[in-house]
Amino acid sequence: MTPILWTFRRCPYAMRARMALHLADITYDHREVALRNKPNAMLDVSPKGTVPVLVLPDGRVLEESLEIIRWALPDADIGTAFTDIIDGPFKHHLDRYKYKSRYDPTAQRGDVDLNHRAQAIDCLGVFETALTTSDHLDASALHLTDIATFPFIRQFAATEPAWWATQTELPKVRAWLSAWLESPSFAAIMEKHPLWQSPETH
Repeated sequence: MTPILWTFRRCPYAMRARMALHLADITYDHREVALRNKPNAMLDVSPKGTVPVLVLPDGRVLEESLEIIRWALPDADIGTAFTDIIDGPFKHHLDRYKYKSRYDPTAQRGDVDLNHRAQAIDCLGVFETALTTSDHLDASALHLTDIATFPFIRQFAATEPAWWATQTELPKVRAWLSAWLESPSFAAIMEKHPLWQSPETH
């Protein structure tokens, strides 16, 4: 039995998990889901209903993206100083910037919150400083700190791409992100897959 990965193509948490599995050259059963219509087979193994979920051949279930990275690449280190920022304050501001109408009842769908955008930019100052002396956030061969963080900055940049293209506060972060988005590894893990269907529906 090969591992089973429940995933959603555009989810940054799922992206970081797929990147780790790809870099580790681990074959897995890719099960693409629609987050608005999660299959019962996924909920049976992970009732929390979020992706990624990795079901191992021995029956263990890994429900967190960083846990999946550490399973796939156990000898590599992830820079927690950076992931703590991304998974904590940056994600907080990203969600409120990108999805303003979820948090502000007066906002219209598609509105963005410029205050939270500015605070997200502030969070990335640490990244800009680190990238002034290196092309990567860590010195490991696989750059796990990079793959654990860039999918979220990608989501941030894609919210207002025209603004991001002219943003001058983070030139090193912009160049670093572009390099990852243009990499063969990213292209490989972003291939489109049909939605998984239960065998009973065929």
